[in-house]
Amino acid sequence: MSTHVFLAELVGTFILLLMGGGVCANVALKGTLGSAAGWVAISFGWGLAVYCGVWIAGISGAHLNPAVTLGLLVNPDVAEYAPGVAKTLANTLLYFLAQFIGAFLGAVGTWLTYKKHLDDPQNAGTQLGVFSTGPAIRSYGWNLVTEIFGTFVLVFVIAGLGHTPHELGPLAVALLVVAIGLSLGGPTGYAINPFRDLGPRVAHAILPIKGKGSSDWAYSWVPLAGPAIGGILGGLVAALMF
Repeated sequence: MSTHVFLAELVGTFILLLMGGGVCANVALKGTLGSAAGWVAISFGWGLAVYCGVWIAGISGAHLNPAVTLGLLVNPDVAEYAPGVAKTLANTLLYFLAQFIGAFLGAVGTWLTYKKHLDDPQNAGTQLGVFSTGPAIRSYGWNLVTEIFGTFVLVFVIAGLGHTPHELGPLAVALLVVAIGLSLGGPTGYAINPFRDLGPRVAHAILPIKGKGSSDWAYSWVPLAGPAIGGILGGLVAALMF
């Protein structure tokens, strides 16, 4: 994998998490101009964050998500991750590294943007929701099922878009993410991306945020395992369907 491809994937993921984390901060934190704008704003904010990230990372195939990379890895009909990027173990690990670094840095960017609000005492103990996901009802098994279904839809439909004549480009994937958020996102906050959760959760743990409370590591395996399983299933079913 070339340096340009690695950086494209990293920067695309950075933009995704900066803007996605940004809409969570704007809606969730008290005292912002977007405070309490609601779930629709978050769903559309994440969709548009994907739209921007995908444009930036065109030369890497714009995975921006290890679940997408895993879906491509298990699909025997996919020969390359991107034009000129072979589907190898080394390249898979490099995609994962770029995605994690980009996600972590995007979360740091969100922290810098909203630092005064994150440190505001009225937001003490609630800041984790800006960085990572959490369930509306904590039930690890069912939370896992939710993340599997959401990510399966993401990877499977992305594969279908590649076989459907359209000229929507990244907008198609952005609308897909909005749809998943509005329809399947309520139970868990729809990570649908292992590093969308892990990178910002690590950032939350180490950044000097006043009164931030726990990083909830007991839940952290769900948005890692669920999207990984869903991505693999999406890639396998796509290979059968298409």
